[in-house]
Amino acid sequence: MRKEYELLKTISLLPGVPGQEKAVRDYLKAELKEVTDRVVTDNLGSLIAIKGENGPKVMVAGHMDEIGLLVTQITKDGFVKFQTLGGWFSQVMLAQVWDIHTPKGIVTAITGVKPPHIIPMDKRKEAIPIDQMYLDIGVSSQEEALEIGVLPGQMVTPRAEFAVLGNEKYLMSKAWDNRIGSAAVLEIMRELKQTPNQVFGTFTVQEEVGLRGAKTSSYIAHPEVAIAVDVGLANDVPGGDKAEQELGKGPQILLYDGGLIPNPYFRRFVIDVAKAEKIPYQEAFIVGGRTDAGNMHLAHQGALGLSICIPTRYMHSHTSIIHYDDYLNTIKLIVAVIKRLDRQTVDQLLQE
Repeated sequence: MRKEYELLKTISLLPGVPGQEKAVRDYLKAELKEVTDRVVTDNLGSLIAIKGENGPKVMVAGHMDEIGLLVTQITKDGFVKFQTLGGWFSQVMLAQVWDIHTPKGIVTAITGVKPPHIIPMDKRKEAIPIDQMYLDIGVSSQEEALEIGVLPGQMVTPRAEFAVLGNEKYLMSKAWDNRIGSAAVLEIMRELKQTPNQVFGTFTVQEEVGLRGAKTSSYIAHPEVAIAVDVGLANDVPGGDKAEQELGKGPQILLYDGGLIPNPYFRRFVIDVAKAEKIPYQEAFIVGGRTDAGNMHLAHQGALGLSICIPTRYMHSHTSIIHYDDYLNTIKLIVAVIKRLDRQTVDQLLQE
């Protein structure tokens, strides 16, 4: 495996569901100490790395949390009931392997499902509701489950692996939503040496359950420019419309999403930078979701807001795929944008 993939492997495989992002935060905090002026956290646990003392305030954020589950109950027969954290599609959850994180270590679980032999013919095509699912941890009683450390409130994450696929730039792992954005923000902070502004490299919590960390961290950053780095849809698959939604064709500069209508002059500014730097880009949109920019651009008096997304296949599942070039070009684009955001430029954009 290429050495440059080590960061992506490490960060994507860390566990961190909404409200329990500590392992990701600790990893990022250690990496950021040497490349930023100071690092602070808000009271929800979002991490804010600050570089620069003067000029307009530029906030660039990727969220640390991944979709997962929360243990809610253990039945008398030792089966585990759960609450989903984030948007799961029921059909990708069945017969999958999960990690329950306990003080005694990882407990392996699978999503139990009836074999087709005992499902009536007229019911076999029906999707099984999530509230009818359970986790099987291979015990026969509640007492046995408690003995191995399983308790209500523990996080459950997909059991997954990091893999380099047929084309070595196609990378598969869990939690690309949004560890790939977190990795990009980390690399942006590393790349920025001198800037005409104050940069707030932010790693938010609880995005998947309502952009909560974006709200609290943006009140610390008080941004004039707010850029969310997240995943976008790659629909270049059989039956999909791949227009502006392809792997390897560059970052997606969103036209809109469910939480943000971007400032059109700022969006055009970013596109002009991409053209000047010869960085490939796509102009996509998200109908059924939103990014942290939805809350970031509303803090205090408001900010120039934009979502820049890295195309991803099969998001919100155990196995998603990204293209390494899209990740690199996202970093390159945002670094180039930040370097151009001096006081005069930001004021002009705010007054358009």
